[in-house]
Amino acid sequence: MALIALAADKGAPGVTTAAVALGAVWPRPVLVAECDQAGGDLVYRLPAAGDDDRRTAMLNPSRGLLSLAATARRGLRPEQIAEHCQRLVGGLDVLVGITTAEQAQGMTWLWGPLGRAFAGLAPVDVLADCGRLGAGSPLIDLIREADMVVLLCRATLEQVAHLRERVNALAKDLPEGPPIGIVVLADPREFRSTIAEVDRIVTGSQLPATVLGGLALDPKGAQMLSGRWGGRLDRSLLIRSAREVAATLVGRLSATPRGPQPAAPQAAGRTPWPPGVPRPDERRRAAAPQPEPDAASGAQLRERGR
Repeated sequence: MALIALAADKGAPGVTTAAVALGAVWPRPVLVAECDQAGGDLVYRLPAAGDDDRRTAMLNPSRGLLSLAATARRGLRPEQIAEHCQRLVGGLDVLVGITTAEQAQGMTWLWGPLGRAFAGLAPVDVLADCGRLGAGSPLIDLIREADMVVLLCRATLEQVAHLRERVNALAKDLPEGPPIGIVVLADPREFRSTIAEVDRIVTGSQLPATVLGGLALDPKGAQMLSGRWGGRLDRSLLIRSAREVAATLVGRLSATPRGPQPAAPQAAGRTPWPPGVPRPDERRRAAAPQPEPDAASGAQLRERGR
């Protein structure tokens, strides 16, 4: 299905929270994959599903990207990924990432094959938490395989400035790569106006990117998402805004699928012909002189038009 790479520039604000929130409300089968080279923290933040609905357990840091890399040196197929995933309380499947930046040093070869495997993981969409993207990041090999890149940004002067630089750098590194979307992390009190202001800046700067919407800065919702706070998670501002962004993303992915598309069916008895070029029989018909209508037929046509 689709691979969506979630990332940010400086500071990677809220990328992991955004990935989990979107995964929790994603309208299709989904996997959240932790691909942050600086080290992830899902194993410390989220509880794994236990033997039944009333029990929880800790995520296993040894089962995930590390164990997948150990088995992928002779090739990586999409069907191998499920063996290394774990399930959170609530039913969301995750691929736990590395826990330290040192572990990433020997895994630079993995990102390209991993991206291709994610892209072929039908019928599951993959939300890849790529953390912070810097210059020369090996993760560019994974992003090259994505159907869309989503950059997260806070609505501050320095964050928007870094955003512009990162969008231009990605467009240069991936001239035929996936489309770039922007999701604004916005204060709920000025939610719509903040998103509109970032959209105005992006449009005015003629950046090759589109503002897709916003996620509410909602500390209580983030705490509920990590299981540290009680309450109705589905009513939180974070989840409500995530549901809007997820619907927008799925709609765009469905409207503009990447990759070769199936050819239009040919009419029976007709051989394929280049589009826009008239076939020889059509050229002959167009060049043939057309008979002039006689006076009687012209009178009949005028009579019908009354």
